[in-house]
Amino acid sequence: MDSLFRSFSKMTNNNFKVEWAPRVHRLPPYLFGRINALLYQKRRAGQDVIDMGMGNPSDPPDPQVIAKLSEAASDVGNHGYSKANGILNLRRELTSKYLRKYGVRLDPETETIVCLGSKEGFSHMCLALMGAGDTAIIPAPYFPAHMYAVVLASGNVVALDVSNTEKYLSNIAYACEHFYPRPKLLIINYPHNPSTVTVEPEFFVDVVKLAKKYGLMVISDFAYADVAYDGYVPPSFLSAPGAKDVGVEFTTMSKGYNMAGWRVGFCSGNADMIKGLATIKGYYDYGMFQAIQIAAIVALRDTEATVEKQSLIYQGRRDVLVEGLRRLGWQVNVPKAGMFLWAKIPEPWASQMNSIDFAMHLLEHGNVAVSPGGGFGPVGEGYLRMSLVENESRLRQAVRQINACLEKKGALESKQTQSVS
Repeated sequence: MDSLFRSFSKMTNNNFKVEWAPRVHRLPPYLFGRINALLYQKRRAGQDVIDMGMGNPSDPPDPQVIAKLSEAASDVGNHGYSKANGILNLRRELTSKYLRKYGVRLDPETETIVCLGSKEGFSHMCLALMGAGDTAIIPAPYFPAHMYAVVLASGNVVALDVSNTEKYLSNIAYACEHFYPRPKLLIINYPHNPSTVTVEPEFFVDVVKLAKKYGLMVISDFAYADVAYDGYVPPSFLSAPGAKDVGVEFTTMSKGYNMAGWRVGFCSGNADMIKGLATIKGYYDYGMFQAIQIAAIVALRDTEATVEKQSLIYQGRRDVLVEGLRRLGWQVNVPKAGMFLWAKIPEPWASQMNSIDFAMHLLEHGNVAVSPGGGFGPVGEGYLRMSLVENESRLRQAVRQINACLEKKGALESKQTQSVS
């Protein structure tokens, strides 16, 4: 028996092979991998890298939210499984915010659900709506989750440039009229990540008309709802007449509330789409830690002033970085919302290297980390995304280091050219 078992084990080990599902093979190499690896290596070596790559808030949540989390975590009754769709009082608080801020009425029982961050909810919503052969229209340049959540749901993607809103709407109509099968899902994202493009409420009125005309379901990614500048108020897709008939909107407490690691997100809108997401989530998770949900109620109810103050902090950082880069001769638009600058790589560098190589150069020789536009698809090539999570002093230092890094490279190349001559 022992010899038989040994021979079987040997045969099994020799023939064993891990085979990934086809959906995993559809994922490309992670384009930010080289940058993340070098960033990690530099920090392990004790180098001070100014990180403007990821939109990861560095400021803390409101103290009363942290205090409520501690209090709720001390209650032994909060440590069991929670409901996958979130506790009712948290959903009620979100619907109160929608009514107060956007004039949108939502049923907390059927028209909103709590997610483990909006990214989780968005990905599982794609699983609920998309299947093999289905097509989604996404914005370009694209946030990677918008592309690859569809891919992982076995769907196909059409990416349309968002830089011109009128052209974007006409391209959506063209895709619906000429592509077969007709696109099933439209994903919109304003304020847009990474390009910072914003829209006015009338834009969503046109989106609803298109959705009803062509039978499109709509997902609005409203991640930067709470971070806006100069009096601009990002409009909610759900505020457009008829929006709940055709779509849903994802919001998050990661950005304006500085609760990124807490993973608190929401999906609101069309009851049937919400039900589909709830069905998927019922098989995947047992809900969020209840103490976090209780603290999130306090954040939504009592800390709007703190959220507004945080926007002013980001606005100050935006102004510092825009001014500094323009002083270096960079072409930078002033964003009205979001946590990023979308900066065009200046000449002669844009002609000499792609955005990933340029970002690697800034990190390797300037100790400044940024996100290359090429990591957001072909439309993003030639640009950099710079986050506003560092304080104003660090951002000024980043500009100095970028300038020194590029001046050194320019001087070296000029010296090499003269030597050849």
